[in-house]
Amino acid sequence: MAPMWLTQEAFDRLALELETLSTSGRDEIVKRIEAARSEGDLKENGGYHAAKDQQGKIEARIRELTEILQNAHVGAEAVDASRVASGTVVTAHIHGDEERFLLGSREIAGDADLDVYSENSPLGAAILGLEPGDTTTFTAPSGAEIAVEIISIEPFVG
Repeated sequence: MAPMWLTQEAFDRLALELETLSTSGRDEIVKRIEAARSEGDLKENGGYHAAKDQQGKIEARIRELTEILQNAHVGAEAVDASRVASGTVVTAHIHGDEERFLLGSREIAGDADLDVYSENSPLGAAILGLEPGDTTTFTAPSGAEIAVEIISIEPFVG
């Protein structure tokens, strides 16, 4: 996984989520599995299967959070907001409409009321490194070519 830029607030929020899932989250799901197992036949025990499914989701989230936090670049703002980069808020004309969004990960945004596009999305990959005034196009999943003009870039401060 490539390093991900996170605000200190986002890093702390994700670290708390990881701690909670690794401790009380795991303990709670183990208790649910044990309670469901005690009900008898496991083949047709919906509660058991639901609990095991939830356990898998918790373990996957723990792995994801661990990787994010180990590879995180934590700072007050993105290193360089003069170009489109992970952790910047971009205002752009996209197919004629003005849009404002965060480039990066939903993990960065937290409760912010912004659309988020990954650097790996067709739009994100096309605009990465551009400066205000630059134009480009990208191919949408539908196959349409969509024009983009970068209007402004600012650091995301959470």
